[in-house]
Amino acid sequence: MTSILTNNSAMVALQTLKNINSQLGKTQSDIATGKNVANAKDNAAVWAISKVMETDQSSFKTIQSNLNVADAVVGTARAGAEQITDLLKEMKNLAIGGANDSADFTKIQTDLTAKMEQITSIIGASQMNGINLLATDTGGTVGTEFTVLGSLDRANGVAATTASSITVAGVDFEANIAGATLTAISDSATALTAVGEIEALIDTAVQGAADLGSAGKRISDQSNFVGKLADSLKTGIGSLVDADMEEASARLQALQTQQQLGIQALSIANQAPGAVMSLFR
Repeated sequence: MTSILTNNSAMVALQTLKNINSQLGKTQSDIATGKNVANAKDNAAVWAISKVMETDQSSFKTIQSNLNVADAVVGTARAGAEQITDLLKEMKNLAIGGANDSADFTKIQTDLTAKMEQITSIIGASQMNGINLLATDTGGTVGTEFTVLGSLDRANGVAATTASSITVAGVDFEANIAGATLTAISDSATALTAVGEIEALIDTAVQGAADLGSAGKRISDQSNFVGKLADSLKTGIGSLVDADMEEASARLQALQTQQQLGIQALSIANQAPGAVMSLFR
Protein backbone atom coordinates (compact mmCIF):
# COMPACT_ATOMS: atom_id res chain seq x y z
CA MET A 1 0.00 0.00 0.00
CA THR A 2 1.19 3.47 -0.92
CA SER A 3 0.29 6.32 1.45
CA ILE A 4 0.85 10.05 1.11
CA LEU A 5 0.52 10.43 4.89
CA THR A 6 2.94 7.76 6.08
CA ASN A 7 6.15 7.08 4.18
CA ASN A 8 7.77 4.10 5.90
CA SER A 9 10.67 4.01 3.49
CA ALA A 10 11.50 7.64 4.15
CA MET A 11 11.36 7.09 7.95
CA VAL A 12 13.74 4.13 7.70
CA ALA A 13 16.08 6.12 5.45
CA LEU A 14 15.92 9.10 7.82
CA GLN A 15 16.75 6.99 10.89
CA THR A 16 19.63 5.38 9.03
CA LEU A 17 20.96 8.80 7.98
CA LYS A 18 20.67 10.12 11.57
CA ASN A 19 22.64 7.13 12.85
CA ILE A 20 25.31 7.65 10.21
CA ASN A 21 25.54 11.37 11.03
CA SER A 22 25.88 10.54 14.74
CA GLN A 23 28.74 8.13 14.06
CA LEU A 24 30.31 10.64 11.71
CA GLY A 25 30.18 13.34 14.39
CA LYS A 26 31.79 11.00 16.93
CA THR A 27 34.55 10.06 14.49
CA GLN A 28 35.24 13.70 13.66
CA SER A 29 35.43 14.43 17.41
CA ASP A 30 37.90 11.55 17.87
CA ILE A 31 40.09 12.96 15.12
CA ALA A 32 39.87 16.54 16.44
CA THR A 33 40.61 15.65 20.09
CA GLY A 34 42.81 12.63 19.51
CA LYS A 35 40.75 10.77 22.10
CA ASN A 36 38.26 7.97 21.72
CA VAL A 37 37.01 8.63 25.27
CA ALA A 38 37.12 12.40 25.77
CA ASN A 39 34.52 12.64 28.55
CA ALA A 40 32.37 10.51 30.83
CA LYS A 41 29.56 10.46 28.27
CA ASP A 42 31.71 8.55 25.78
CA ASN A 43 32.40 5.68 28.19
CA ALA A 44 31.81 6.31 31.89
CA ALA A 45 33.75 3.28 33.19
CA VAL A 46 36.83 3.80 31.05
CA TRP A 47 36.81 7.56 31.68
CA ALA A 48 36.67 7.02 35.46
CA ILE A 49 39.58 4.56 35.38
CA SER A 50 41.64 6.88 33.19
CA LYS A 51 41.06 9.84 35.53
CA VAL A 52 42.29 7.87 38.55
CA MET A 53 45.34 6.84 36.55
CA GLU A 54 45.92 10.46 35.51
CA THR A 55 45.95 11.63 39.13
CA ASP A 56 48.41 8.87 40.02
CA GLN A 57 50.63 9.72 37.05
CA SER A 58 50.69 13.39 38.01
CA SER A 59 51.43 12.49 41.64
CA PHE A 60 54.34 10.25 40.67
CA LYS A 61 55.89 13.03 38.61
CA THR A 62 55.75 15.32 41.65
CA ILE A 63 57.13 12.55 43.87
CA GLN A 64 59.99 12.05 41.44
CA SER A 65 60.85 15.76 41.65
CA ASN A 66 60.83 15.57 45.46
CA LEU A 67 63.06 12.50 45.37
CA ASN A 68 65.52 14.31 43.10
CA VAL A 69 65.71 17.15 45.63
CA ALA A 70 66.16 14.63 48.46
CA ASP A 71 68.93 12.95 46.48
CA ALA A 72 70.67 16.31 46.23
CA VAL A 73 70.26 16.86 49.99
CA VAL A 74 71.84 13.50 50.80
CA GLY A 75 74.48 14.02 48.12
CA THR A 76 75.50 17.31 49.71
CA ALA A 77 75.93 15.64 53.10
CA ARG A 78 77.82 12.72 51.55
CA ALA A 79 80.23 15.07 49.78
CA GLY A 80 80.86 16.85 53.09
CA ALA A 81 81.43 13.53 54.87
CA GLU A 82 83.92 12.41 52.24
CA GLN A 83 85.80 15.71 52.52
CA ILE A 84 85.90 15.35 56.29
CA THR A 85 87.28 11.82 55.90
CA ASP A 86 90.12 13.19 53.77
CA LEU A 87 90.89 15.89 56.37
CA LEU A 88 90.98 13.31 59.14
CA LYS A 89 93.45 11.25 57.11
CA GLU A 90 95.65 14.35 56.87
CA MET A 91 95.31 14.87 60.61
CA LYS A 92 96.35 11.28 61.24
CA ASN A 93 99.46 11.75 59.10
CA LEU A 94 100.31 14.92 61.03
CA ALA A 95 99.92 13.09 64.33
CA ILE A 96 102.06 10.21 63.07
CA GLY A 97 104.69 12.79 62.11
CA GLY A 98 104.81 13.83 65.74
CA ALA A 99 105.65 10.34 66.94
CA ASN A 100 109.36 11.15 67.20
CA ASP A 101 111.26 13.38 69.57
CA SER A 102 112.62 15.64 66.81
CA ALA A 103 109.19 16.77 65.60
CA ASP A 104 107.91 20.34 65.85
CA PHE A 105 105.02 19.57 68.20
CA THR A 106 103.75 23.13 68.36
CA LYS A 107 103.44 23.39 64.59
CA ILE A 108 101.76 19.98 64.36
CA GLN A 109 99.23 20.95 67.02
CA THR A 110 98.53 24.24 65.23
CA ASP A 111 97.85 22.38 61.97
CA LEU A 112 95.60 19.86 63.73
CA THR A 113 93.59 22.65 65.34
CA ALA A 114 93.19 24.41 61.98
CA LYS A 115 91.99 21.23 60.28
CA MET A 116 89.49 20.53 63.04
CA GLU A 117 88.14 24.06 62.59
CA GLN A 118 87.86 23.36 58.88
CA ILE A 119 85.92 20.18 59.64
CA THR A 120 83.53 22.18 61.81
CA SER A 121 83.06 24.65 58.97
CA ILE A 122 82.32 21.85 56.47
CA ILE A 123 79.74 20.34 58.80
CA GLY A 124 77.94 23.67 59.07
CA ALA A 125 78.03 24.27 55.31
CA SER A 126 76.87 20.78 54.25
CA GLN A 127 73.19 21.74 54.11
CA MET A 128 70.60 22.13 51.38
CA ASN A 129 67.15 23.66 51.80
CA GLY A 130 67.79 23.85 55.54
CA ILE A 131 68.52 20.11 55.86
CA ASN A 132 71.95 19.20 57.26
CA LEU A 133 72.48 15.47 57.80
CA LEU A 134 75.91 16.06 59.35
CA ALA A 135 74.51 18.23 62.17
CA THR A 136 72.95 17.10 65.42
CA ASP A 137 69.66 18.76 64.43
CA THR A 138 69.21 17.83 60.78
CA GLY A 139 66.35 20.29 60.28
CA GLY A 140 63.96 17.47 59.41
CA THR A 141 60.59 16.78 61.02
CA VAL A 142 62.09 14.74 63.85
CA GLY A 143 65.33 16.68 64.04
CA THR A 144 67.66 13.70 63.80
CA GLU A 145 66.43 12.31 60.50
CA PHE A 146 65.17 13.38 57.08
CA THR A 147 62.05 11.87 55.48
CA VAL A 148 60.86 12.04 51.88
CA LEU A 149 57.76 10.53 50.26
CA GLY A 150 58.81 7.59 48.10
CA SER A 151 55.49 6.52 46.56
CA LEU A 152 51.73 6.38 46.94
CA ASP A 153 50.55 2.76 46.88
CA ARG A 154 47.02 1.98 45.71
CA ALA A 155 45.30 -1.36 46.32
CA ASN A 156 43.02 -2.76 43.61
CA GLY A 157 39.54 -1.30 43.89
CA VAL A 158 40.46 1.00 46.79
CA ALA A 159 40.20 4.76 46.41
CA ALA A 160 42.57 5.66 49.25
CA THR A 161 46.34 5.40 48.83
CA THR A 162 49.03 4.41 51.32
CA ALA A 163 52.11 6.60 51.64
CA SER A 164 55.51 4.92 51.52
CA SER A 165 58.36 7.11 52.76
CA ILE A 166 62.14 6.90 52.83
CA THR A 167 63.85 8.00 56.04
CA VAL A 168 67.52 8.98 56.18
CA ALA A 169 69.10 9.16 59.63
CA GLY A 170 71.53 11.97 60.33
CA VAL A 171 75.13 10.92 61.06
CA ASP A 172 75.73 13.71 63.63
CA PHE A 173 79.32 14.60 62.80
CA GLU A 174 78.71 17.79 64.79
CA ALA A 175 78.80 15.88 68.08
CA ASN A 176 80.77 12.78 67.13
CA ILE A 177 83.63 14.44 65.24
CA ALA A 178 83.63 18.23 65.63
CA GLY A 179 82.67 17.86 69.28
CA ALA A 180 85.28 15.20 70.02
CA THR A 181 88.21 16.01 72.29
CA LEU A 182 91.66 15.19 70.96
CA THR A 183 94.77 14.92 73.10
CA ALA A 184 97.03 17.91 72.52
CA ILE A 185 100.35 16.86 71.02
CA SER A 186 103.30 17.93 73.13
CA ASP A 187 105.59 14.93 72.73
CA SER A 188 105.80 11.59 70.92
CA ALA A 189 103.67 9.83 73.52
CA THR A 190 100.77 12.26 73.19
CA ALA A 191 101.15 12.06 69.42
CA LEU A 192 100.57 8.30 69.49
CA THR A 193 97.55 8.84 71.73
CA ALA A 194 96.17 11.38 69.25
CA VAL A 195 96.72 8.92 66.37
CA GLY A 196 94.42 6.39 68.08
CA GLU A 197 91.78 9.05 68.72
CA ILE A 198 91.89 10.28 65.12
CA GLU A 199 91.60 6.70 63.83
CA ALA A 200 88.36 6.37 65.80
CA LEU A 201 87.10 9.59 64.19
CA ILE A 202 88.08 8.28 60.75
CA ASP A 203 86.05 5.13 61.40
CA THR A 204 83.06 7.30 62.34
CA ALA A 205 83.48 9.48 59.23
CA VAL A 206 83.86 6.51 56.88
CA GLN A 207 80.81 4.77 58.34
CA GLY A 208 78.75 7.96 58.12
CA ALA A 209 79.75 8.59 54.49
CA ALA A 210 78.93 4.98 53.62
CA ASP A 211 75.50 5.24 55.28
CA LEU A 212 74.76 8.44 53.35
CA GLY A 213 75.95 6.82 50.14
CA SER A 214 73.59 3.86 50.66
CA ALA A 215 70.68 6.21 51.41
CA GLY A 216 71.46 8.31 48.35
CA LYS A 217 71.51 5.19 46.14
CA ARG A 218 68.15 4.10 47.50
CA ILE A 219 66.61 7.49 46.83
CA SER A 220 68.12 7.64 43.34
CA ASP A 221 66.84 4.16 42.49
CA GLN A 222 63.37 5.04 43.79
CA SER A 223 63.35 8.21 41.70
CA ASN A 224 64.19 6.23 38.57
CA PHE A 225 61.50 3.65 39.37
CA VAL A 226 58.83 6.27 40.04
CA GLY A 227 59.71 7.99 36.75
CA LYS A 228 59.30 4.72 34.84
CA LEU A 229 56.04 4.04 36.68
CA ALA A 230 54.70 7.47 35.70
CA ASP A 231 55.62 6.79 32.06
CA SER A 232 53.94 3.38 32.25
CA LEU A 233 50.76 4.95 33.63
CA LYS A 234 50.78 7.50 30.83
CA THR A 235 51.06 4.71 28.28
CA GLY A 236 48.20 2.87 29.99
CA ILE A 237 46.01 5.97 29.92
CA GLY A 238 46.73 6.38 26.23
CA SER A 239 45.72 2.80 25.47
CA LEU A 240 42.41 3.43 27.24
CA VAL A 241 41.33 6.79 25.86
CA ASP A 242 43.45 7.69 22.84
CA ALA A 243 41.92 7.34 19.40
CA ASP A 244 43.46 5.03 16.81
CA MET A 245 44.05 7.65 14.11
CA GLU A 246 44.50 5.14 11.30
CA GLU A 247 41.22 3.44 12.21
CA ALA A 248 39.46 6.78 12.68
CA SER A 249 40.62 7.96 9.25
CA ALA A 250 39.36 4.80 7.55
CA ARG A 251 36.06 5.00 9.46
CA LEU A 252 35.64 8.65 8.46
CA GLN A 253 35.97 7.81 4.78
CA ALA A 254 33.47 4.95 5.09
CA LEU A 255 30.95 7.06 7.02
CA GLN A 256 31.18 9.92 4.55
CA THR A 257 30.36 7.46 1.76
CA GLN A 258 27.48 6.01 3.82
CA GLN A 259 26.23 9.54 4.45
CA GLN A 260 26.08 10.28 0.74
CA LEU A 261 24.28 6.99 0.09
CA GLY A 262 21.87 7.68 2.98
CA ILE A 263 21.00 11.07 1.53
CA GLN A 264 20.42 9.44 -1.85
CA ALA A 265 18.22 6.74 -0.26
CA LEU A 266 16.18 9.38 1.59
CA SER A 267 15.76 11.32 -1.63
CA ILE A 268 14.48 8.22 -3.42
CA ALA A 269 12.12 7.40 -0.54
CA ASN A 270 10.72 10.95 -0.57
CA GLN A 271 9.92 10.63 -4.28
CA ALA A 272 7.66 7.59 -3.71
CA PRO A 273 4.49 9.54 -2.71
CA GLY A 274 4.87 11.63 -5.86
CA ALA A 275 4.32 8.50 -7.93
CA VAL A 276 0.71 8.47 -6.69
CA MET A 277 -0.01 11.45 -8.97
CA SER A 278 0.30 9.17 -11.99
CA LEU A 279 -2.73 7.26 -10.77
CA PHE A 280 -4.90 10.36 -11.19
CA ARG A 281 -3.89 11.26 -14.71
